[in-house]
Amino acid sequence: MLGVLINSFAVAAGSIAGLFLKTGIPERVRDTVMKGIGLVTAMLGMSFALKSTNSIVMILSIALGGVLGEIIDIDGFLNNIGQRFEQKLKHYGSVSEGFVTATLIFCVGAMAIVGSIQSGLSGDNTILITKSGLDGITSIILSSTFGAGVLLSSISVLIYQGTIVLLSSLLSSFVNDVLINEMTAVGGLLIFGISLNILGITKIKVANLLPAIFVPVVYFLIF
Repeated sequence: MLGVLINSFAVAAGSIAGLFLKTGIPERVRDTVMKGIGLVTAMLGMSFALKSTNSIVMILSIALGGVLGEIIDIDGFLNNIGQRFEQKLKHYGSVSEGFVTATLIFCVGAMAIVGSIQSGLSGDNTILITKSGLDGITSIILSSTFGAGVLLSSISVLIYQGTIVLLSSLLSSFVNDVLINEMTAVGGLLIFGISLNILGITKIKVANLLPAIFVPVVYFLIF
Protein backbone atom coordinates (compact mmCIF):
# COMPACT_ATOMS: atom_id res chain seq x y z
CA MET A 1 0.00 0.00 0.00
CA LEU A 2 3.03 2.28 0.25
CA GLY A 3 2.88 3.17 -3.44
CA VAL A 4 -0.82 4.06 -3.18
CA LEU A 5 -0.19 6.32 -0.18
CA ILE A 6 2.65 8.07 -2.02
CA ASN A 7 0.46 8.55 -5.09
CA SER A 8 -2.42 9.98 -3.06
CA PHE A 9 -0.07 12.34 -1.22
CA ALA A 10 1.50 13.51 -4.50
CA VAL A 11 -1.93 14.42 -5.89
CA ALA A 12 -2.88 16.25 -2.70
CA ALA A 13 0.42 18.15 -2.54
CA GLY A 14 0.28 19.10 -6.22
CA SER A 15 -3.32 20.23 -5.87
CA ILE A 16 -2.52 22.49 -2.93
CA ALA A 17 0.41 23.98 -4.83
CA GLY A 18 -1.84 24.60 -7.83
CA LEU A 19 -4.41 26.41 -5.67
CA PHE A 20 -1.74 28.79 -4.40
CA LEU A 21 -0.41 29.34 -7.93
CA LYS A 22 -3.86 29.83 -9.43
CA THR A 23 -3.70 33.61 -9.59
CA GLY A 24 -0.07 33.51 -10.70
CA ILE A 25 -0.64 31.39 -13.83
CA PRO A 26 -2.13 33.35 -16.77
CA GLU A 27 -5.27 31.88 -18.33
CA ARG A 28 -3.60 31.51 -21.73
CA VAL A 29 -0.74 29.55 -20.17
CA ARG A 30 -3.12 27.22 -18.31
CA ASP A 31 -5.16 26.72 -21.49
CA THR A 32 -2.10 25.90 -23.59
CA VAL A 33 -0.68 23.51 -21.00
CA MET A 34 -4.04 21.76 -20.58
CA LYS A 35 -4.35 21.34 -24.34
CA GLY A 36 -0.84 19.91 -24.35
CA ILE A 37 -1.75 17.49 -21.58
CA GLY A 38 -4.79 16.56 -23.65
CA LEU A 39 -2.58 15.68 -26.61
CA VAL A 40 -0.22 13.62 -24.48
CA THR A 41 -3.20 11.89 -22.87
CA ALA A 42 -4.54 11.01 -26.31
CA MET A 43 -1.19 9.55 -27.35
CA LEU A 44 -0.84 7.50 -24.16
CA GLY A 45 -4.43 6.30 -24.38
CA MET A 46 -4.06 5.00 -27.92
CA SER A 47 -0.67 3.42 -27.22
CA PHE A 48 -2.23 1.45 -24.36
CA ALA A 49 -5.39 0.62 -26.33
CA LEU A 50 -3.31 -0.93 -29.08
CA LYS A 51 -1.95 -3.49 -26.60
CA SER A 52 -5.17 -5.48 -27.01
CA THR A 53 -4.81 -8.77 -28.89
CA ASN A 54 -8.49 -9.63 -28.72
CA SER A 55 -10.90 -7.15 -30.31
CA ILE A 56 -13.89 -9.17 -29.07
CA VAL A 57 -12.86 -8.58 -25.47
CA MET A 58 -12.48 -4.85 -26.20
CA ILE A 59 -15.92 -4.58 -27.83
CA LEU A 60 -17.66 -6.61 -25.10
CA SER A 61 -15.91 -4.61 -22.39
CA ILE A 62 -16.99 -1.24 -23.77
CA ALA A 63 -20.53 -2.41 -24.57
CA LEU A 64 -21.25 -4.22 -21.30
CA GLY A 65 -19.30 -1.72 -19.23
CA GLY A 66 -21.20 1.16 -20.80
CA VAL A 67 -24.58 -0.46 -20.11
CA LEU A 68 -23.69 -1.18 -16.49
CA GLY A 69 -22.17 2.27 -16.02
CA GLU A 70 -25.29 3.98 -17.38
CA ILE A 71 -27.56 1.87 -15.17
CA ILE A 72 -25.51 2.76 -12.11
CA ASP A 73 -24.88 6.29 -13.47
CA ILE A 74 -21.37 6.59 -12.08
CA ASP A 75 -20.92 9.96 -13.79
CA GLY A 76 -24.01 11.32 -12.04
CA PHE A 77 -22.87 9.88 -8.71
CA LEU A 78 -19.45 11.52 -8.98
CA ASN A 79 -20.99 14.81 -10.07
CA ASN A 80 -23.41 14.76 -7.13
CA ILE A 81 -20.54 14.27 -4.71
CA GLY A 82 -18.64 17.12 -6.33
CA GLN A 83 -21.65 19.43 -6.29
CA ARG A 84 -22.18 18.84 -2.58
CA PHE A 85 -18.62 19.92 -1.89
CA GLU A 86 -19.01 22.79 -4.35
CA GLN A 87 -21.86 24.23 -2.29
CA LYS A 88 -19.57 24.38 0.72
CA LEU A 89 -16.46 25.55 -1.16
CA LYS A 90 -17.88 27.87 -3.82
CA HIS A 91 -15.07 30.38 -3.56
CA TYR A 92 -12.51 27.76 -4.62
CA GLY A 93 -13.97 27.18 -8.09
CA SER A 94 -15.86 24.45 -9.92
CA VAL A 95 -15.37 21.61 -7.45
CA SER A 96 -17.56 19.03 -9.18
CA GLU A 97 -15.90 19.39 -12.58
CA GLY A 98 -12.42 19.34 -11.05
CA PHE A 99 -13.24 16.33 -8.88
CA VAL A 100 -14.66 14.27 -11.75
CA THR A 101 -11.99 15.27 -14.28
CA ALA A 102 -9.07 14.64 -11.92
CA THR A 103 -10.53 11.37 -10.61
CA LEU A 104 -10.82 10.04 -14.15
CA ILE A 105 -7.35 11.20 -15.19
CA PHE A 106 -5.65 9.75 -12.11
CA CYS A 107 -7.69 6.55 -11.78
CA VAL A 108 -8.64 5.49 -15.32
CA GLY A 109 -5.19 4.61 -16.53
CA ALA A 110 -2.96 1.68 -17.31
CA MET A 111 -0.40 2.77 -14.74
CA ALA A 112 -3.06 2.89 -12.02
CA ILE A 113 -4.24 -0.62 -12.82
CA VAL A 114 -0.93 -2.30 -13.62
CA GLY A 115 0.92 -0.47 -10.85
CA SER A 116 -1.67 -1.41 -8.25
CA ILE A 117 -1.76 -5.03 -9.41
CA GLN A 118 2.03 -5.22 -9.36
CA SER A 119 2.07 -3.77 -5.86
CA GLY A 120 -0.51 -6.28 -4.67
CA LEU A 121 1.13 -9.29 -6.31
CA SER A 122 4.80 -8.63 -5.56
CA GLY A 123 5.00 -5.56 -3.33
CA ASP A 124 6.85 -3.70 -6.08
CA ASN A 125 5.76 -0.04 -6.06
CA THR A 126 7.98 1.17 -8.91
CA ILE A 127 5.14 1.93 -11.33
CA LEU A 128 3.01 3.66 -8.69
CA ILE A 129 5.91 5.83 -7.55
CA THR A 130 6.60 6.81 -11.16
CA LYS A 131 2.91 7.58 -11.61
CA SER A 132 3.03 9.70 -8.46
CA GLY A 133 5.54 12.04 -10.07
CA LEU A 134 3.40 12.44 -13.19
CA ASP A 135 0.19 12.91 -11.19
CA GLY A 136 1.82 15.47 -8.93
CA ILE A 137 2.75 17.68 -11.87
CA THR A 138 -0.62 17.20 -13.55
CA SER A 139 -2.52 18.02 -10.36
CA ILE A 140 -0.77 21.40 -10.15
CA ILE A 141 -2.10 22.36 -13.56
CA LEU A 142 -5.52 20.85 -12.97
CA SER A 143 -6.10 22.50 -9.60
CA SER A 144 -4.96 25.88 -10.92
CA THR A 145 -7.64 25.46 -13.58
CA PHE A 146 -10.49 23.59 -11.86
CA GLY A 147 -9.96 24.49 -8.22
CA ALA A 148 -10.32 22.51 -4.99
CA GLY A 149 -12.14 19.57 -6.61
CA VAL A 150 -8.80 18.22 -7.78
CA LEU A 151 -7.62 17.97 -4.16
CA LEU A 152 -10.60 15.74 -3.36
CA SER A 153 -9.52 13.34 -6.09
CA SER A 154 -6.61 12.25 -3.88
CA ILE A 155 -9.24 10.36 -1.86
CA SER A 156 -10.45 8.64 -5.04
CA VAL A 157 -6.87 7.60 -5.81
CA LEU A 158 -6.45 6.17 -2.33
CA ILE A 159 -9.70 4.18 -2.42
CA TYR A 160 -9.55 3.06 -6.07
CA GLN A 161 -5.91 1.97 -6.21
CA GLY A 162 -5.97 0.64 -2.66
CA THR A 163 -8.91 -1.61 -3.57
CA ILE A 164 -7.08 -2.97 -6.62
CA VAL A 165 -3.99 -3.68 -4.50
CA LEU A 166 -6.04 -5.64 -1.97
CA LEU A 167 -8.00 -7.55 -4.62
CA SER A 168 -4.92 -8.42 -6.67
CA SER A 169 -3.23 -9.84 -3.59
CA LEU A 170 -6.25 -12.15 -3.20
CA LEU A 171 -6.30 -13.09 -6.91
CA SER A 172 -2.57 -13.63 -7.34
CA SER A 173 -3.08 -17.15 -8.67
CA PHE A 174 -5.42 -15.93 -11.43
CA VAL A 175 -3.94 -12.68 -12.79
CA ASN A 176 -1.64 -13.12 -15.77
CA ASP A 177 0.00 -10.96 -18.45
CA VAL A 178 -2.79 -11.56 -21.00
CA LEU A 179 -5.47 -10.33 -18.62
CA ILE A 180 -3.41 -7.31 -17.59
CA ASN A 181 -2.88 -6.40 -21.27
CA GLU A 182 -6.62 -6.50 -22.01
CA MET A 183 -7.50 -4.45 -18.91
CA THR A 184 -4.76 -2.02 -19.86
CA ALA A 185 -6.10 -1.75 -23.42
CA VAL A 186 -9.63 -0.98 -22.25
CA GLY A 187 -8.29 1.56 -19.80
CA GLY A 188 -6.24 3.11 -22.60
CA LEU A 189 -9.36 3.57 -24.72
CA LEU A 190 -11.04 5.37 -21.81
CA ILE A 191 -7.95 7.56 -21.41
CA PHE A 192 -8.31 8.53 -25.07
CA GLY A 193 -11.93 9.47 -24.32
CA ILE A 194 -10.70 11.70 -21.49
CA SER A 195 -8.31 13.43 -23.91
CA LEU A 196 -11.22 14.31 -26.19
CA ASN A 197 -12.98 15.93 -23.24
CA ILE A 198 -9.85 17.86 -22.25
CA LEU A 199 -9.39 19.11 -25.81
CA GLY A 200 -13.05 20.16 -25.96
CA ILE A 201 -13.71 18.02 -29.04
CA THR A 202 -16.71 16.30 -27.46
CA LYS A 203 -18.15 15.44 -24.05
CA ILE A 204 -18.05 11.75 -23.21
CA LYS A 205 -19.30 10.41 -19.89
CA VAL A 206 -16.15 8.38 -19.43
CA ALA A 207 -17.05 7.64 -15.81
CA ASN A 208 -20.00 5.57 -17.01
CA LEU A 209 -17.57 3.41 -18.97
CA LEU A 210 -15.42 2.59 -15.94
CA PRO A 211 -16.94 -0.90 -15.42
CA ALA A 212 -15.53 -1.82 -18.84
CA ILE A 213 -12.05 -2.11 -17.32
CA PHE A 214 -13.16 -5.11 -15.25
CA VAL A 215 -15.17 -6.95 -17.91
CA PRO A 216 -12.01 -8.79 -19.15
CA VAL A 217 -11.76 -10.41 -15.71
CA VAL A 218 -15.25 -11.89 -16.12
CA TYR A 219 -14.51 -12.88 -19.74
CA PHE A 220 -11.39 -14.83 -18.79
CA LEU A 221 -13.14 -16.45 -15.85
CA ILE A 222 -15.79 -17.80 -18.24
CA PHE A 223 -13.69 -18.60 -21.30
